[in-house]
Amino acid sequence: MKKLVILLISVFFFCQSQAQKMDFWLDAGAKVQYGGSLLFNGALGDDPNWDYTFTTVTKFGGKLGINWNYTGISLDVMVGKTRGIFQNTDAAMTPDREVSLSTTDIYLLFRDARNKGYIEIGPKMSLVGDVKNFDKGGSEGADVNTEYYNSMPLGAVLGFGTYVLGNDGRFSGIIGLRFEYGFNDIVTAEGGASSLAENRQPVNYIGDMSSTNPIFAGIVFELNWGIGGVGQARCGERSKFIFF
Repeated sequence: MKKLVILLISVFFFCQSQAQKMDFWLDAGAKVQYGGSLLFNGALGDDPNWDYTFTTVTKFGGKLGINWNYTGISLDVMVGKTRGIFQNTDAAMTPDREVSLSTTDIYLLFRDARNKGYIEIGPKMSLVGDVKNFDKGGSEGADVNTEYYNSMPLGAVLGFGTYVLGNDGRFSGIIGLRFEYGFNDIVTAEGGASSLAENRQPVNYIGDMSSTNPIFAGIVFELNWGIGGVGQARCGERSKFIFF
């Protein structure tokens, strides 16, 4: 009898430990990121009339993720501007130039989250819309011919941070750092090779042709809500989708 009672108690606690055990779960979130944006072009930096510098950008978006224990994969979409400021250093002291690209950034990120921290890494593809080139501090400027810019440049992302609100899958808030680098030249061969001063991209520099690569470094804040997952609601039941 004593052994039977012990067996029943053991089965009860085992069932409790298995209740709501998830094979995987889904979550969705809202995100905002803010930081420095730079359009890096080595040849332009060697031009005696130009130099480049960071400017700030803010992007908003969301994510959809699938998670297993401590690891997960998320699809992020962020919308905003990719910008670069080029300082005019010629003797005429003409205004600085700003290049602004309207972009929709799509990320596929692998994330590992342990001990209330996380690290993420993955590729990024940008869908480029309108491109503007104008004097800094002036008007919005004229649209640039879209043939001068690649419509879908690729890049890579590295991020890490910590959970500041919850982390049980049902709700969480995280804050972290994100670094992005564009592998592709955002300027097409036509835009970079043009000998016409008014067409040379990203600004009319006199140096050799060189790739123009977008760089971003900044902070990201994310709120996540658990949707549900596949698991057992009770001991002995078959796995099924359970909403949180």
